[in-house]
Amino acid sequence: MSNDTMKISGNGTETESQIFEGTIGPKVVDIRKLYAETGMFTFDPGFTSTASCESKITYIDGDKGELLYRGYPIEQLADKSDFMEVCYVLLYGELPSPAEKEKFLSDITYHTMVHEQMSRFFAGFRRDAHPMAIMVGVVGALASFYHDSTDINDPHQRMVASYRLIAKIPTIAAMAYKYSVGQPFVHPKNNLSYAGNFLNMMFSVPAEDYKISPTLEKAMDLIFILHADHEQNASTSTVRLAGSSGANPFACIAAGIACLWGPAHGGANEACLNMLEEIGTVDRIPEFIARAKDKSDPFRLMGFGHRVYKNFDPRATVMRDTAHKVLDELQIDDPLLDVAMELEKIALEDEYFVAKKLYPNVDFYSGIILKAMGFPTEMFTVLFALARTSGWIAQWKEMIEDPTQKIGRPRQLYTGSPRREYIDLDKR
Repeated sequence: MSNDTMKISGNGTETESQIFEGTIGPKVVDIRKLYAETGMFTFDPGFTSTASCESKITYIDGDKGELLYRGYPIEQLADKSDFMEVCYVLLYGELPSPAEKEKFLSDITYHTMVHEQMSRFFAGFRRDAHPMAIMVGVVGALASFYHDSTDINDPHQRMVASYRLIAKIPTIAAMAYKYSVGQPFVHPKNNLSYAGNFLNMMFSVPAEDYKISPTLEKAMDLIFILHADHEQNASTSTVRLAGSSGANPFACIAAGIACLWGPAHGGANEACLNMLEEIGTVDRIPEFIARAKDKSDPFRLMGFGHRVYKNFDPRATVMRDTAHKVLDELQIDDPLLDVAMELEKIALEDEYFVAKKLYPNVDFYSGIILKAMGFPTEMFTVLFALARTSGWIAQWKEMIEDPTQKIGRPRQLYTGSPRREYIDLDKR
């Protein structure tokens, strides 16, 4: 907190608001007493200029292209860490000791199985159901199986629920995929890594052994790390808002998944692949580049630029190298991947894209990687939800433990009819 204040006047009154200063980032004006002292609210559609909470978890500087988890740069975590360690950092705020990491990994590993009765849920969905619809339903239903971890006022139950969610989301995600293609569910294996276990549950079949590629396993782990948290975005805010009512953690994460499903949020990499399919072949790229530059044309290149990062997406830098390693190993002959690579080259060299800083973002590269690895596009957002669960849980846990947190109750600018009298039906 700084000693600075800001005077706000209007409506015949004047108030003085305290200015708060975080560790890094912009200062904020405390307007909690604004309505009580002036009779006025602030108007901020989308809450783009409003800090809804105090948090120690993630920091983004969009102008610098900087993303920090608990102060650690995303580039360093991607290079030196693994997803399980990142989960620990998000939850507890510090890097684990070797013993702490080993115990955390063991605790997560031995929670990966789901109750056998949950497999019956899937039979209630149509075969062509979108896997995100299945995720919303099944994750929310976890509360009906694990009653011993729904008391949000019990620190131990909060921890158990957190571990269960991080551990079981990959199992549920793989089950959603297997159900859609008519293959038997694959149980988790305790001798595999978090990413390796997920790949095995996704792509192995009982008829033959499945060999996990170290390159693909590392790529999967990196995708999880880079998507683990991203400050107070729409889905994270949804989790916090649901949690502010006292809802159980399984319901809160299901709410986050529902929000992430939107194409403007978690569906960006799926939209990117759809765009590549629309372009179709390399020879058609100039046509679509011209359309992208035409302000009167509604067509937009998906996977380029970012709402938050005005310079470059630091996650994309990491993902770019990984994308090329995956493509080099798999040697897939796919025209869509050829289109993607040519688009990347143009975006990094074309004066229009460079001037507007429309660099390929993390969605562009993750979409390419997931496509090459064999994931259907409808699973892309599911993988996003899988990775983001760790961040949602950390944010939910922080909110529950914050004594200043209240139930979310945004205000509005009402522009409807003023008070009026009811007219009886026979007089209208």
